[in-house]
Amino acid sequence: MNVFKQVISYMCDHPTAANLLMLLFLALGAISVTDLKRETFPDFSVNAVEILVTYPGATADDVETSICRRIEDAIDSVSNIVEVKSTAMENRASVMVEMVEGNDIIEFFNDIKTQVEAINDFPNEVEDVIVKRINRIDPVVSVAITGPMSPLHLKLYCEDLKDRLKHLNRVSQVEILGFSDHEFLIEIPFYNMMRLGLSVSDIEGAVAAQNIDLPAGSLETRDSDILIRFSEERKTLYDLENLIVASSQTGVEIRLGDIASVTDRFMDDEDKILFDGKRAGLLQINKTKSEDALRIMDAVTRFLEEEEARAPAGISFTTTQNVSKIVRDRLQMLLKNAVAGLILVFIAMLLFFPFGFSFWVVMGLPVSFFLTFFFMKHLGLSINMLSMVGLLIGLGLLMDDAIVIAENIAVHLEKGKNTFSATVDGVSEVAAGVFSSFLTTLFIFGALALSMAGDIGKVLYVIPVILILTLSVSLVEAFFILPNHLSHSLSKHENKSKENQKNRFRQKMEAGINWVREKLLGPVVDTAVNFRYLFVGLIVFAFMASISMIAGGYLKIRAFPDIEGDVLQARILFPQGTPLERTEHYVDQMVDAAQKMNGQLSLSQPAGADLVDHISVLYNTNADAGETGSHVATISLDLLNAENRSGTMDDIISQWRSLAGDIPDAIAIAFKEPTIGPGGLPIEIRLTGNSLSELKLASTQLINWFYSYEGVFDLYDDLRPGKPEIQVKLKKGAKIRGFDARTVSKQLRAAFYGTTASEIIVGDESYEVNLRMTGDDRNSISHLENFYLMSGTGERVPLSTVASITHSRGYAGIKRVNAGRTVTVTGDVDTRVANAADIIKDTKNRFLPKLKKQFPGITIGLEGQAKEMKASMGGMVKAFGIGIFGVFCLLSFQFRSYQEPLVIMAIIPFALIGVIWGHIFMGLDICMPSILGFVSLAGIVVNDSILLVSFIKLNTARGKSVEEAGKMASRERFRAVLLTSVTTIAGLMPLLSEKSMQAQILIPLACSIVFGLLMSTILVLLVVPCLYTILADFNLVRLTDDNSH
Repeated sequence: MNVFKQVISYMCDHPTAANLLMLLFLALGAISVTDLKRETFPDFSVNAVEILVTYPGATADDVETSICRRIEDAIDSVSNIVEVKSTAMENRASVMVEMVEGNDIIEFFNDIKTQVEAINDFPNEVEDVIVKRINRIDPVVSVAITGPMSPLHLKLYCEDLKDRLKHLNRVSQVEILGFSDHEFLIEIPFYNMMRLGLSVSDIEGAVAAQNIDLPAGSLETRDSDILIRFSEERKTLYDLENLIVASSQTGVEIRLGDIASVTDRFMDDEDKILFDGKRAGLLQINKTKSEDALRIMDAVTRFLEEEEARAPAGISFTTTQNVSKIVRDRLQMLLKNAVAGLILVFIAMLLFFPFGFSFWVVMGLPVSFFLTFFFMKHLGLSINMLSMVGLLIGLGLLMDDAIVIAENIAVHLEKGKNTFSATVDGVSEVAAGVFSSFLTTLFIFGALALSMAGDIGKVLYVIPVILILTLSVSLVEAFFILPNHLSHSLSKHENKSKENQKNRFRQKMEAGINWVREKLLGPVVDTAVNFRYLFVGLIVFAFMASISMIAGGYLKIRAFPDIEGDVLQARILFPQGTPLERTEHYVDQMVDAAQKMNGQLSLSQPAGADLVDHISVLYNTNADAGETGSHVATISLDLLNAENRSGTMDDIISQWRSLAGDIPDAIAIAFKEPTIGPGGLPIEIRLTGNSLSELKLASTQLINWFYSYEGVFDLYDDLRPGKPEIQVKLKKGAKIRGFDARTVSKQLRAAFYGTTASEIIVGDESYEVNLRMTGDDRNSISHLENFYLMSGTGERVPLSTVASITHSRGYAGIKRVNAGRTVTVTGDVDTRVANAADIIKDTKNRFLPKLKKQFPGITIGLEGQAKEMKASMGGMVKAFGIGIFGVFCLLSFQFRSYQEPLVIMAIIPFALIGVIWGHIFMGLDICMPSILGFVSLAGIVVNDSILLVSFIKLNTARGKSVEEAGKMASRERFRAVLLTSVTTIAGLMPLLSEKSMQAQILIPLACSIVFGLLMSTILVLLVVPCLYTILADFNLVRLTDDNSH
């Protein structure tokens, strides 16, 4: 301690050391803050590898058998796999392999890639096998481009815009939506093939043979080597139409254009976007984890301003789904609250200390924050919603050490010491207690940062990390910078009388505090200590009563509070095989309903503003279904800003759903906001087994069960019927006539599915040259039955003579997890009338055991919010346990006792009284941010207890009885305890009272800290002396100081 006192004396006495250290902190922060990227949520890495396989023309059953199972077998030997999720769909397979946390993702990726590339028994028709890491890419904004041009020209224009956007410094990720790949499609009428004795395969061979671009070696001349290249590519419709495919019996050359139609088109008609009723191209601008969303948006805005001036007549650009606005609004909201909190903290300080004294105490905040920015940059942290909350909580916490030090300096000044001695003695006296308090907080937050689990935990862990950084920096500032400033500030008033140093308001304030301390707190503390067993019993009863509010279901528990955004979507799913025209019809019905809703609800909006700004229709897209095709579509509404509109999102959804009416044959229509960040659905239960029919039956019963709850909607499972299927099998005797399975399947595939003759490069885009029979010759069963096959000998026979045809229907997609087939039931909950956690709990207790008994071969698991909540809660409980144990060990070492730390730590569970009743008072549910706030609170409330017990021991060392020492310590520490609590609460009050929609996810966290701290402030001053005295009654405390503090 003597060495520490010498250091404090040196820093107080040196004229420039403290200021130079402060300037260093500010400079390091200033050069770092501009490099910090800004985003909504912190980066949470996805430790997974995805395998994508294209198998054209295959059913989901075929893909499961031929692709998914083989991949699963191949990667089974790879270590550190958590879970393997496979999805078999028509034409393609997707396998996602998740890695155990903490391992090397590069090595894991290479192991997976090696095993997949070693598979040598995939079907010959498999085209692409892609193995890639799953990287997080966040959307920033989308730009809709409309204008008077054909879809082909619109795509070319979008390609040009994409190239120029990617040349901007800030923009690296641009994706074009609304168009499929280009193709040259050759459609041959069946009559022409029969007339000429040709098959699709024959014409394919002719096209491929005359469409070649091939290196042919080189000439090695005396002067140099000259490359030889054969170039006979057909890159235009004219070139393809004039390609010779056969000769007639008279020797006349037959060109492709004579017998077939050749078109330049998009492969998939359903891959299109309508923006406000017009065909549009959509440029989706994303960001990688290292990029700044707001800088990207600024660059895009400048680009569009310049482009509007030079774009062709009639072209319009409209930004939509602007996620960067959410980032900007949330950061501005938090910054505004931080400034308001800082002002309130400063005002609170002025109530107790002179202006110069208060100024230098509060000045520690920007100094600490700036150095925190420096460490954030070098640790790869960003300015985001969660890191800003950490700084906001730190606004009050950072003051605690400074206030304890400043208040103790003031006490020594009141004893008549000079400013230098008062400063050095005041800091030295509480240094051990302050450092111990810092370590206890560090144990709690450190354990929390290291133990957070789940995707939610990966996001929330940022808060304790930021708090550790800020508290560590503030401790250095409080010990080595603040004493110098306080000493010099007070020395200016050293020759003035005590009364002249205080204005009238502060005189009255101090008189009021003294009155509260002596006339209110004192008698209450005296009574509580005198009747300590009764008082502690009443507190325990209050604690149990508070817990019962959760156990009894009065206070609900949920994963996250609702946050209303500015985009609403309707995701439509029809049975596979639904024609595009039918989907378009019902999409128009939904769009008409949205327009009617806009007309009705806009009347109640501020200044009569339109509720719906824009309507986008994205065909071939449904994020919930995970399918593409003519049977899916998404209607997206850009709404009036949530801060300005009247009515809730639930009201808007209810009105839209009502006006839309019934949609026949729709499997599901989900009205929801697109999610940002981690989480999951409120209802998500996975059934695993071998029999798809059993899984389907079980999922149907589960869906019917959930529909018995009020407020549950959008329920469906992911095992859905696929397209109707015709199965062709060879008859006996087909082999004798020259037809085998390979010959027949190849001819059928070429005619009805199509075949690719070649691939050419036109500009920057790759075109496939595809062939198939014309659509009019393949739109009925009779066309298939009467399709003529060509044998190896040239014989032509109808398919029906050599093959039998049967009808069946498979599944649209088959999901697998860890080599077992799965069906997942998902649904949403209207939070106005129901609670998802209660529904899941009730279902687990009352229905799932019955379902398990009925289907013993099925395994049932919780997914979505329930799984994430369990993982994150488990991490928090683990962190809390580790942190509490660390605090106990530290306090036991400090106070040389196993019992006395229990007095200090007993205040932690009792703080839950304030947390619970605070949530009830504010009308909030307990959620993940609430729990994080309480765990953070545990690191705060012990600090005052430590110093109070230290003062009790000081008083007993001076000869006071334990009862008197406890009563005196509460009075002595009243101002410091009140100050630390008031400043922390003041720092969070603006956030707690924030009405902004963007703040709703953070208010429960602030509620836990503010109300928990209010309760613990009272309990520290009353319960700690009682508990300490009770320990003394049983001779369980040390009655000498023993340098314990």
